[in-house]
Amino acid sequence: MDNKTDTKGEHLIIFDTTLRDGEQSPGISLDTAEKLEIAEQLARLNVDYIEAGFPVASQGDFEAVSAIAKSVEGPIIAGLSRTQLHDVDRCWDALKFAEKARIHVFISTSPSHMEHMLHMDQAQVLAEVKSGVGRAREHTDDVEFSPQDATRTPLDFMIEVLNAAIEAGATCLNIPDTVGYGIPWDFGALISYVRKMVPGEYILSTHCHNDLGLATANSLAGVQAGARQVEVCVNGIGERAGNAALEEVVMAVNIRSDQFPGVTTTVNTSEIAKTSRLVARLTGYPVQYNKAVVGRNAFAHESGIHQHGVLAERSTYEIIEASSVGQAGRQIVLGKHSGRHAFSDTLEKMGLKVQGDTLNATFNRFKELADRKVQITEADLEAIVAEELGTAVSSEFVLEELEVSGGTVAQPMARVVIDKDGTKSEGKAEGNGMIDAACNALSNATGVNAKLSEFNVSAVTGGIDALGDVVIQVESNGIKVSGRGVSTDVVEASARAYLNAVNRILRMQAKGDEREVEIGP
Repeated sequence: MDNKTDTKGEHLIIFDTTLRDGEQSPGISLDTAEKLEIAEQLARLNVDYIEAGFPVASQGDFEAVSAIAKSVEGPIIAGLSRTQLHDVDRCWDALKFAEKARIHVFISTSPSHMEHMLHMDQAQVLAEVKSGVGRAREHTDDVEFSPQDATRTPLDFMIEVLNAAIEAGATCLNIPDTVGYGIPWDFGALISYVRKMVPGEYILSTHCHNDLGLATANSLAGVQAGARQVEVCVNGIGERAGNAALEEVVMAVNIRSDQFPGVTTTVNTSEIAKTSRLVARLTGYPVQYNKAVVGRNAFAHESGIHQHGVLAERSTYEIIEASSVGQAGRQIVLGKHSGRHAFSDTLEKMGLKVQGDTLNATFNRFKELADRKVQITEADLEAIVAEELGTAVSSEFVLEELEVSGGTVAQPMARVVIDKDGTKSEGKAEGNGMIDAACNALSNATGVNAKLSEFNVSAVTGGIDALGDVVIQVESNGIKVSGRGVSTDVVEASARAYLNAVNRILRMQAKGDEREVEIGP
C-alpha cells in the first residue's frame, strides 16, 4: 500500500507463523506430516500467508517447507531467510513449487544484537540488507523485510534500513517487537512514524512477542496506526512467552469494528477452535483453561448471576457467540461396529486428510480403543489422528505388550514387548510409580536413555471411559522432543507417549536434523 493513503476500509492480512516462530517453542518438534496437517487446517481457516519454516535451519525444515509449498493450496507460502545470499537461495529452492511464494528476509538492527550477535557496524548491516533483499527480489516479487529487535533500534537507523529495503525491492516491511519490549501506545506511535518516514508502495506489518503479556495489544495498536499485516501464531505459542495469538487478534478486529472501521479479515472464524485443538495436540502445548476465545472456560459461566443473565440473553455476559469460533460444533459419534468407510468418511468431513499407511494405523487404533470405549467422539478422533501422525513418519519401535503392577505395598514394576521390523524385544524395570516403571522398561528395551522433563495428562472428553491424552517432553544427548499417546488407560497412554518421543529422537539422530542457525525475528 502507499504509506500516504487512508487506512480505513482495508483488508488486514493474517500472516500465520505457527509453523516457524511457533515451532521455536522449547520441546516442539513437528514432523513433516504434522506440519502438513497444520498447514492444511490453516488453509481451511483461510489465513492469507503461512510461514512454513526456515529452510536453511535444518534439512527437516527444508523438506517441510518444500512439502507445504508443493501441496497446500490457498494461502501464500512464505519462508524465512537471513540476508546471506546462500540462505536466500536455499529458501527459494524450498518455496519455488508454491503457487504463490514470499521470501521473508531479516537481519538484526539493535545495538545489542549488532555488537554481540552479528559483530557488524551499521554500514555492514545496510549492505547486507541491500544484498539480501535484492537477491530475494530476483526470485519473487513478494519480498518481506524485518529489522530484528526493531523496538530497541535507534529510530534514525531503523528508518535508514527500512528505506534501503524498499529501494532494494521489499514489498512488505515488518516491524518485529522481538523481545516483547513494546507498550501499545508507544508501539502504535512507532508504526505511525514508519508510515510517515518511509515513502513507497508497501504493506506495513507487525510481529509482536508476549514477554510483557502485550503481544495482542501491541498488534492491535499497530493495526490502528496503519499496519495492514499482523504476524500471529495459533494459541499464541512461540519463543519464550509466545507471539500474538491469531484467535485474539482476529476476534478483536471482528468484535470491535468500531475501533477498526472498515478493517476486515477473510479468516473463517468457525474453524478457530478446531485449529486450536489440532495445534495443541500436535505440538504438545495444551491451551490454558482461561485462554481467550479458545480456552475450555472461554464460554463457561459458574456465577449464578452470570448463568441467569446468559440463559435470559446470551449477550449479557458473552461478547462472542461460541459457535462463531467453532466452540459449539457437532459431535460425531462412532463405535466399535463402525467400518473403515464410515471412519474415513468421518475424518474427511472433519477436514482431516489421512491416507495410506497412516489411515490404516489410525483405523487400527480406533478399533482397538472402541473395544474399550462405548462411543468415540470427534474430539477422540482428533486425539487419535494426532497420535498416529506423530508415529507414522518414523516408527522405529512399536508397542506390542505392556504389563504393570504396583500398589501401596509393592514396588511398581513393568514389562514391555516392543517390535522393530518384525523383531521383538522385551524390557523389564521398576520405578517410583507404574508410569515411571513403564518408561524405564521401554528405555531398557529400546536402548535409548531419555530424561523426562515435562509430563501433562488431560481427558479428551468427559466420562469414566474418557481417553487420557498424555504429552511428554524428553531429552537425550542434547535433543529435546515431545511425545504423545492416547488410551483409556493413562499408564498405557504414558508408555505410548514415551515410545513416540524415543522414535522422534532416533529419527533426528539418523538425519542429523538439528538447527544449524539462530532463528528470528
